Amino acid sequence: MSGCTGADTTAPSAVRARPATDVQAARFGTVDCREAKCIALTFDAGPSEHSARLLDILKDKQVPATFFLLGERHIEKYPELVRRMADEGHEVASHTWDHKILTKLRPEEIREELERPNEEIERLTGRRPTLMRPPQGRTDDTVHAICRELGLSEVLWSVTAKDYATTDSALITRRVLAQSSRDGIILLHDIYDGTVPAVPGIIDALKERGYVFVTVPQLLAPGKAEPGEVYR
Repeated sequence: MSGCTGADTTAPSAVRARPATDVQAARFGTVDCREAKCIALTFDAGPSEHSARLLDILKDKQVPATFFLLGERHIEKYPELVRRMADEGHEVASHTWDHKILTKLRPEEIREELERPNEEIERLTGRRPTLMRPPQGRTDDTVHAICRELGLSEVLWSVTAKDYATTDSALITRRVLAQSSRDGIILLHDIYDGTVPAVPGIIDALKERGYVFVTVPQLLAPGKAEPGEVYR
């Protein structure tokens, strides 16, 4: 699950400096991240058996998140959780169909990895994803070009707890808090045993520091992610 290439990326503040004309109002209330101290909580590779509990926590604390979902064995297995994510105001995005490393695939294979989850998410939620996170953050010019064709923007991260390597919830919390800063994009995985138990403490501690939680599109507003571009 580790990675993250040295691709050229655009920071949220740079996107906000270029207002778009068709950005929808935030579903968790209007937050202007040009003024507020915003941070985005994102979860990769679900849904899983832990996701319902995570959604309960987010609902209780009124925190929106962005979910980058896997297709095979996840969207297929938990369609009701995909619907719930969308219904409760979270951003539902793609983490590819089967977590294949896109930079190792032929162009037609990349398209399949990207199109299949989008079709399933649209079927379940009525809304086609516009955001994608490449597995291990590995991307290149070919991936960018295909994302541009498919109307997808790539979203990496600036904070990682490396929760794929530990079940220690306290350690996950400490790692997130140590790395968090304004406009941060936090990477977690709701498929590992230690992650969801860490989420309440992460939320409470960051709120105490004055952070406002937003989805990735909210973080970029009034700008908008452009297809084929990479954001971190």
